[in-house]
Amino acid sequence: MTQQGVRWTADQVLALAPDAASREAGSRLGVAAPWSAAGSSGDGVVWGLCEGSGGRPYRTVVDVVGVSGPAYECGCPSHEFPCKHAIGLLLLWAGGGDAVPVAEAPDWVERWIAGRRGRVVGKRTASSAGVTAGPGDQRAARRRAEQRAERITAGATELEQRLADLLRGGLAGAEQSGYELWEETAARMVDAQASGLASRVRDLGGIPSSGAGWPVRLLEECALLHLLDQGWLRRDRLPDDLAATVRSRVGLSASADGPAVRDRWLVLAQHDTADGRLTTRRIWLYGADTARTALLLSYGAAGRAPELALPVGSAFEAEVSAYPGAGRQRVALGERFTPPAPADIRPEGVTTSRAAVRYGEALRADPWLDAVPVTLARVVPVPDGDHWQLADAEGDTALPLSAPAGSRPGLWRLVALSGGAPVRVFGEFGHRGFTPLTAWPAGPGPAVPLY
Repeated sequence: MTQQGVRWTADQVLALAPDAASREAGSRLGVAAPWSAAGSSGDGVVWGLCEGSGGRPYRTVVDVVGVSGPAYECGCPSHEFPCKHAIGLLLLWAGGGDAVPVAEAPDWVERWIAGRRGRVVGKRTASSAGVTAGPGDQRAARRRAEQRAERITAGATELEQRLADLLRGGLAGAEQSGYELWEETAARMVDAQASGLASRVRDLGGIPSSGAGWPVRLLEECALLHLLDQGWLRRDRLPDDLAATVRSRVGLSASADGPAVRDRWLVLAQHDTADGRLTTRRIWLYGADTARTALLLSYGAAGRAPELALPVGSAFEAEVSAYPGAGRQRVALGERFTPPAPADIRPEGVTTSRAAVRYGEALRADPWLDAVPVTLARVVPVPDGDHWQLADAEGDTALPLSAPAGSRPGLWRLVALSGGAPVRVFGEFGHRGFTPLTAWPAGPGPAVPLY
């Protein structure tokens, strides 16, 4: 595939930025002035030298169609992936023209790209060799799993007692205790190797200071935590899918075990969340043939963005395999057969009423589910007092926007795109409302990232 065949739009480039500051800084570098010796190859490699604060320019290279996804390398000291220089270089390339001509890659680019692609292929070759652990290794692994399950059981039992003490003493005590009560309890769950329980416990700490109605919200979350505890303690009696969901929710990881599904996958949305310890990147995909929505998760240590990044609105042919659990939406990305390229695919949409029904149905399989992926077919963003909602163009129902969505700049991009006319919107919908992530105009036009 030629370089021109995989050229991205500016919106797709900016959607890769790890945060707003990187988008702004990268945009300033998306012009020819700071760049020299820029070029691109026919197989999706873009490079250039960018003026920096030091005496020597930063060498920046991007593998747009890498074996395992786009990858970046820059001589700057930034810990962001991609850094502002990589974003600026991609913006310059996306703009077309003569600023980034097709050329022969210099030696430093050839060495980097050969080394990177060789490492990825080497890992896949080693994996496909099928090295099997011996009986001793299998017994040791089984014993470690049993020991961890015992620790989690002890932690879940202790947590049940603490929840009972909280309710017996009254919720007012939670407000007086502040964060210390929850942090100490969360630390106990970490000791029990139940990271999922620890995360939910920490979330409880912020509820007493969340405004009017907090006792109801705290009671609801305590009830869900109690349900998860009981699910773990009685996991042997649960259906297989629900038991797998419980194991995942308490913090036990599992390998993707579903059959490989090959499709042309549209990148619906990409967004990051950070908790101070870890950055989680959520990438939603839509299968053009299967009409299936799938979720890719990737992680980066605190202060570093995950390496996997895919441009919103592009599509690529690949295989994915589902992880165990109810719904089986999370997948692992397998072999990729084509690079990401702009596509005019649009996901099927539903009404706002059907979106609410879909969330209710999903809760039966996973009671701890915060939201489900939904594409609304024809909706109009309209104000509702101090808040906003998406009104169904074909009926008299609407979905409220979540509180965070109402304060993000993406809301105004959505309003401007609509201009009072119906638009198609993809996002996540749950008990906190609808969070729009990507939108398409009523007529022809590319996907517009909103997050």
